[in-house]
Amino acid sequence: MSKFILSAFADEIDPNLEIQMDVLDEHGIKFIEMRGVNGKNLTQYSINEVKEIKKRLDERGFKLSSVGSPIGKIMITDDFGPHLNLFRHTIEIAKIMDVNYIRLFSFFIPQGENPQKYRDEVMDRMGRFVEAAKGTGITLLHENEKDIYGDTPERCLDIFRTINSENLRAVFDPANFVQCDVPSNVEAFEMLRDYVVYLHIKDALFSDHSVVPAGYGDGQVKEILSLLRDRGFEGFLSLEPHLSNFAGFADLEPNAKTDSMAEGGPKYFVIAVDALRKILNEIGADAQ
Repeated sequence: MSKFILSAFADEIDPNLEIQMDVLDEHGIKFIEMRGVNGKNLTQYSINEVKEIKKRLDERGFKLSSVGSPIGKIMITDDFGPHLNLFRHTIEIAKIMDVNYIRLFSFFIPQGENPQKYRDEVMDRMGRFVEAAKGTGITLLHENEKDIYGDTPERCLDIFRTINSENLRAVFDPANFVQCDVPSNVEAFEMLRDYVVYLHIKDALFSDHSVVPAGYGDGQVKEILSLLRDRGFEGFLSLEPHLSNFAGFADLEPNAKTDSMAEGGPKYFVIAVDALRKILNEIGADAQ
């Protein structure tokens, strides 16, 4: 039996941690994929500052599902030394936060160049991340993302097979594959299914690559959640709405109860949560 646990990039609600937690509480969500907190990326805080953030999370009954870090989101041609040091700092943050996952990427490739040219350097750097995290109990989650080496399912698979570590797994992001014009997210998922342990709930359109609520785009979110349900998946579904510029939702859902809400993060977050819960209801799945 599957066990879906809801989490969210709460900085898309508001920069302020207290407001983030207030809104998540309203929706019964007690996990955060922490990226931005109080206007700054979590990885930019000192260890003592992180301890204070953890204290406040504990007081409110919240936990992290993952550190939504920017690790690996630099050019493959950039100096790696300082970035590796930031990664080591991120490991210490994850330990303090008592979280087993760190989200990362596989480096931006210079525009117009063949990613294969940089394959060896990508693999070397990814391997050094895994080595740095060895023995910590932390699993690194590679996210498929536009313009990085791992922007297609084939190159993501190349990373996982080459590094060949239980401590490097996949966070599957349907919208990002749509924005890379990957024809079928279901086929992409089947290719990577042995590595997928975490899902970003985000959808997008092939036509203009705009982000839309889950189920309203071409990301086949419902089909992927059905596949996860059928295989007894136990893990996080992390809402990453990216809906601040989404137009036309009123036409899609004329009965949505958002009219009384102020424009901005909380309103769009409600739309994202409702869209996901609608899919889960349709496939007969529950989420905590």
